[in-house]
Amino acid sequence: MQNQGLGSWIHRQRIKSGSRTALVFRDQATSYAELDDRINSLAAALRAAGVRQGTRVAFLGDNHPSFLETFFAAGSLGAVFVPLNTRLAPPEIQFALQDSGSTVLVNTLALDELAVRGSRGTGVELRLLVDDGTGAVRAEDPEGRVQPYEPAFEAPSGFADAPVSLEDAAIILYTSGTTGQPKGALLTHANLAWNCFNVLVDYDVAENDIALMISPLFHVASLDMGVLPNLLKGATVILETRFEPGRTLELIEKYRATYISGVPTTYQLLCEHPDWDKRDISSLRKLTCGGSAVPLRVIDAYEERGLSFSGGYGMTETAPGATALPPLFSREKAGSAGAPHFFTSVRVARLDGSDADPGEVGEVQISGPNVIKSYWNRPDATEAAFVDGHWFRSGDMGYFDADGFLFISDRLKDMIISGGENIYPAEVEQIISELDAVSGVAVIGVADEKWGEVPKALVTLRDGFTLEPAEVAAHLDGRLARYKIPKTVEIVSDFPRTASGKIRKADLKRQYAG
Repeated sequence: MQNQGLGSWIHRQRIKSGSRTALVFRDQATSYAELDDRINSLAAALRAAGVRQGTRVAFLGDNHPSFLETFFAAGSLGAVFVPLNTRLAPPEIQFALQDSGSTVLVNTLALDELAVRGSRGTGVELRLLVDDGTGAVRAEDPEGRVQPYEPAFEAPSGFADAPVSLEDAAIILYTSGTTGQPKGALLTHANLAWNCFNVLVDYDVAENDIALMISPLFHVASLDMGVLPNLLKGATVILETRFEPGRTLELIEKYRATYISGVPTTYQLLCEHPDWDKRDISSLRKLTCGGSAVPLRVIDAYEERGLSFSGGYGMTETAPGATALPPLFSREKAGSAGAPHFFTSVRVARLDGSDADPGEVGEVQISGPNVIKSYWNRPDATEAAFVDGHWFRSGDMGYFDADGFLFISDRLKDMIISGGENIYPAEVEQIISELDAVSGVAVIGVADEKWGEVPKALVTLRDGFTLEPAEVAAHLDGRLARYKIPKTVEIVSDFPRTASGKIRKADLKRQYAG
């Protein structure tokens, strides 16, 4: 076979697992053989539309089988897949399409209005419209580029065995762009594959796993920490359009799910749901969590039901895994991001580039076959992102303990400098989150005439709870240096969040920092 990339994975898996269930969506099961047929037919339709090696094919939609069909079909042709964040505004969609040079856009009917507005005036020549069963109304496309998605599967086709190597581009993922325009992280087939190998080693994925995917596939964590490793092993993936705690508990019980992934907020909402004690979730074996440390209160709730977390740390540019914290250490090393993934190297560097000592905070840097080599069409950003062309600069501050476990202090850009002292909000947030009343917390720096800036805590509360600012200060007193304790505490109704559940600190700073 010429195609050594991910576009060949389902075709290769068909020989071993053709009759096994690959995907479940809205109770509809698709076998590996059926999925391979659909991928091959879609690839033939894309090829007939002019898609060739290197062509960029974009996708806009919530979790749906068409996302994976398009991903694998593009990969089978050597094309580059460009998943788009469904929460973006039309100008942001427009930027990603123009910057990537995408000529094909596949979108679900529920997001057709966004697709029409976002693709207007870009280089998109063809839009394939997926009827996602939402009952949404098709938007008017004045450029007349739209065709229905399903007719692509009417004519069976063999596998498009294009000559694709592991070093070829597989996917462009746009980072959030906290300063200036977003950057397209260019991940190769090798980057994605090696991350999958790390997951197989460190999270022990098995062919009898049933993975319930409740996080957006357009984030690399859901795609490459959940879906792809499970499909590589011949396991079953259940796609859920979006996360809803009660329904997630219902699906775990119904399908005897063994594997779920999310962020701390995901797991907190599950264990605080009224159905938490009513649903049978005894089938779960693997709970992976990233984004930040899991509060001890949440760890307790899951351990009471015999469950432990596999934590981790990473980013889009590392496809995305850098470290993993096995369940064995979830309590002993609470707050840690874990040890480096098996095939990945991680170091903590001082400002002068030398290795920091254990316990000494520095910048976290990563290297390995899962790390990007470049950003799309951004040689300046690529050069700035690497030290000696080898170590990727995460922009995160952290330290290793004496046992080699990494602890993330905070984003370098989120660090608060108060009177010349460095304050890492994540450290403060972790302790505030221990309070029973607290459902969420974000610490930001606000201007101060005397100290330059001081920490301010924004807190959301659990239903039925109250909290006085003085209680927060009392809880922190004696556990943190005085300069780290927030000078003000404000109760808020909610936080602006990314699609993966992370709090948007930049938005909070604009609103509250003054």
